[in-house]
Amino acid sequence: MRISIVNEKDEIIKNIDKNDEQKGDISRVSALWVTNEKGEVLLAQRSLNKINSPGKWGPAVAGTVEEGETYEENIIKEAQEEIGLVGIKPKIEIKNRVSTSHEYFTQWFSVVADSKYPFTKQDIEVEQIKWFTKDEILKIYKENPDFFLSTFGDTIKYFLNK
Repeated sequence: MRISIVNEKDEIIKNIDKNDEQKGDISRVSALWVTNEKGEVLLAQRSLNKINSPGKWGPAVAGTVEEGETYEENIIKEAQEEIGLVGIKPKIEIKNRVSTSHEYFTQWFSVVADSKYPFTKQDIEVEQIKWFTKDEILKIYKENPDFFLSTFGDTIKYFLNK
């Protein structure tokens, strides 16, 4: 997979093979906040076989933006691949810069899906997907923040306080 490396202003400066990513390179990630008609939030548990943060819960869909893709094109593709969600028109939300073991911008999108939608998960990426109430998310986050990806706290606050 080839990805774009960007500068501090999120402007593409080069495209590289993902395996050639160096410390300090800034990449792009898209993520999707999925809610339903009841206000529940669809979250995904990362596959237990993932190298980074196996078994942690986070957004229903997220992925690294590949060379030639926009954030929006990527999230539409990832939604179909990871949870079988097709035909979406994602709403653009916040973009934030993340500095962990990797450097990247995350462009967040949101979408409302039917709670009875026949989701199908991609086993290599997703261990399980589940609807949570906002109160459940807040309670779990308060009692056990390690349940979630380390970068997920600010996102929870943003979306649950809208």
